[in-house]
Amino acid sequence: MSDSDLTRLVMLLDRSGSMQSIKTDVEGGFAAFIQEQAACRGTCTVSLARFDTEYELVYQDKDIEKIPHLDLRPRGATALLDAMARLILETDAELAAMAEEDRPGTVVVAIMTDGLENSSIEWTHAAVKSLVDQQRARGWQFVYMGADQDAVEVGVRMGIDADHSVTFARGKSREAMAAASSNIRGFREAAPEDRLAGMPAFSPEQRSGLGD
Repeated sequence: MSDSDLTRLVMLLDRSGSMQSIKTDVEGGFAAFIQEQAACRGTCTVSLARFDTEYELVYQDKDIEKIPHLDLRPRGATALLDAMARLILETDAELAAMAEEDRPGTVVVAIMTDGLENSSIEWTHAAVKSLVDQQRARGWQFVYMGADQDAVEVGVRMGIDADHSVTFARGKSREAMAAASSNIRGFREAAPEDRLAGMPAFSPEQRSGLGD
């Protein structure tokens, strides 16, 4: 049986060139996100990947108390689909290789981007949706935060529930991370039987505050 007190947070952050204008806010928002999650009940480890045209796994299964400052380093274009698929597959393979009792009982994948897919070469929306559907059926939770787009439409197209996809105004990246963190904390601290209903949805008040 997996460890019901252990959470794995899997973060995928856009580092394409257009992120330069919100780099500082994203880095600060990420730091606040980590601080809040570290204060949650239970234990937690973090995997972080960043992507542009290329994909980079920054760290994997790292104790949340030891997460370094985020250095986003924007550049390149937006190969979102390829990055999502690679991160999901790598995480799934890593967890499958663990002893059952060491696996996290909660897995949350959070994605933030400021633009639309424009440079993936290996994966399509339909293929990524199939992959996300598969992992959601296993209990994984997904959050999608997108600027300069209809994030609900984009998220649903990739298999992420509309309730867990949110559009944020370009100047609200820090607030978007705070909203996602609040919902994730609520899910992590809920009773095990209550987690079966899934993560809390982004509320109308959260969406309004983000410019959704």
